[in-house]
Amino acid sequence: MLEQMDIMRDFFSKGGPVLSGVFILSIFLWLLILERYYFLYVVYPKHLESIVTQWQERREQSSWYALKIRDGLLSEASIALKRNLIPIQTLTGILPLLGLLGTVTGMIAIFEVLNVFGNGNARGMADGISKALLPTTAGLVTSIIGIYFSADLNKRTKTKELLAKDLLTHN
Repeated sequence: MLEQMDIMRDFFSKGGPVLSGVFILSIFLWLLILERYYFLYVVYPKHLESIVTQWQERREQSSWYALKIRDGLLSEASIALKRNLIPIQTLTGILPLLGLLGTVTGMIAIFEVLNVFGNGNARGMADGISKALLPTTAGLVTSIIGIYFSADLNKRTKTKELLAKDLLTHN
């Protein structure tokens, strides 16, 4: 366990401070994604059942007033379904940019080594290259995975919105 902690510490020190930022935002992104899947498969079915029951208990379902209530129920379901989708999309856009910031800081580190030692310090240049490439790779990989799950969540949300609309038809 201690050896694994040392490996992680070395990895993060090679990637520089930007890699830690990418890691923290990636954890936050995964928490949001997991929360949305939990909501879609555990919480939302109960919420939808409650909305459908509320609609079906209405005696009158065809007046203008009843249709506005139906629209309100559908809007409530839609808002609940779309919660946290924008932060997920935002994080998938920010992560590659943060990785690019890692590239810039790593290149600055390389230029500092070149300025002080010239071309003769390969170890110093390798550290700068690590600081340039690790955050970039981590940001891009996390973003690509986030884009996939964001698209999947959007598709599932639209499907569930259509299902709610179908279930709340008037008799």
